[in-house]
Amino acid sequence: MKTFLCKVCGHIAFNEAPGFCPVCGAPKTSFVEKPDIIQKPGSSQGKGEAEAKHIPKIVIVKKCDLVSGGCVDVHAKIGEAEHPMLKEHHITFIDFYLDTTFLSRVHLTPERLNPAAALHLKRTSGELTVVEHCNVHGYWMATAIL
Repeated sequence: MKTFLCKVCGHIAFNEAPGFCPVCGAPKTSFVEKPDIIQKPGSSQGKGEAEAKHIPKIVIVKKCDLVSGGCVDVHAKIGEAEHPMLKEHHITFIDFYLDTTFLSRVHLTPERLNPAAALHLKRTSGELTVVEHCNVHGYWMATAIL
């Protein structure tokens, strides 16, 4: 799977660069292909303590009564060992994708928020991907099946 980085906002697009960035609206020309930009579970650079603090842990809750008609809750916590949220070292954002299509970005503020986010999905099947960005250690991802 190819990965493309928006040079304006840091959004990652999968397979091909979009006509416009869904996060900041930058044109397709703002994207560059970056094949090794994301660390994944078990990658050579992502082992040990770094992986324990950066790989998103995804929890899927199949039943939610918050929205009429039901939904699937998706929770993403960054790291098995909780990632710090200090000014000098923090998670800047968490992006959610369904079947490689971008869904949403959650911006995180250091010292005020925990390294976690949640969404309420209408769809009940597909592959969910969570990509997080650490201001010190870059991009990390995990996937789960709904």
